[in-house]
Amino acid sequence: MSVVNRAPVDIVVPFFGSDAGLHSLAARLAGLSVTPSDSLTIVDNRPGPGRSNRALEGVRVIPAPERQSSYFARNVGASVGSASWIVFLDADVEPAADLVERYAEADPAPRTGLLGGTIVDGPPLDGGERSIAARYAILRGSMAQGNTLGEGPWAYVQTANCAVRREAFEQIGGFRDNVRSGGDADFGFRLRAAGWSIEPCYGAHVVHRSRPSVRRMLAQRARHGSGAAWLDRVHPGSFPPARWSGLIVFAVRGWITAARELAAGRRDQALLAYMEPLSAWAFELGRAIPNEWDRPATGVLARSLERILLG
Repeated sequence: MSVVNRAPVDIVVPFFGSDAGLHSLAARLAGLSVTPSDSLTIVDNRPGPGRSNRALEGVRVIPAPERQSSYFARNVGASVGSASWIVFLDADVEPAADLVERYAEADPAPRTGLLGGTIVDGPPLDGGERSIAARYAILRGSMAQGNTLGEGPWAYVQTANCAVRREAFEQIGGFRDNVRSGGDADFGFRLRAAGWSIEPCYGAHVVHRSRPSVRRMLAQRARHGSGAAWLDRVHPGSFPPARWSGLIVFAVRGWITAARELAAGRRDQALLAYMEPLSAWAFELGRAIPNEWDRPATGVLARSLERILLG
């Protein structure tokens, strides 16, 4: 992509939330610096009839109620565009106004099919800077692309902020659209297997708005764990489960460390040491929850975990 006289770009954002949240998202996207040839599309993934194509703040909103999966919504959004590059964002990020220009500056190699933009953890959209969950996410850098975009065989880009070459997207059939989590990793694995490469794009910057409560943060980790179990079945060795004995030892050591750090007045270090075991346990327990959107939880454990962790 070239900055001068660059080709058009399709920006696609899946959405599942309240009407107020939809209007807020449209207002944030309207702040992007785009050209008349670019497209801005929100895909309303909420169930139920009665929704039709419309515009909010100059942003196109199209319904996709058939399947509650953000990856299904991304595929629907991509299908209504034709630009050579598709920028995917999550609904809970705040993009920098010059996001598209920064992607255009990347000048990727001909066989680069996926660019991973920078994701910085920030406080929730409704404030809550002092919440434990938000502070932990910011300290941990929970959504940083560096957590997943490395040199190993299982490196991938998080779709909270990425750009995909349409040729590569269409070659591998887009996202698997029947899962709740893990579709970004699966997409990256299949893309690389098809001979495409992945590059970082550090200048394309968004702020990820953290979960406002510990419960919602742990529910997010449980969803990630559900996706990890599915990924390890589809791509053996990608996300092997942890040993429960190791998790117990990790938790005990972490909470002892947290007590010591708190006693020494190092509150941030104490918070990290306390929350890391909870995050790890939610992730591993989430493996018992089915990841496919239309596959109900079976068994007492899976149903209980789905009710407690995912609400």
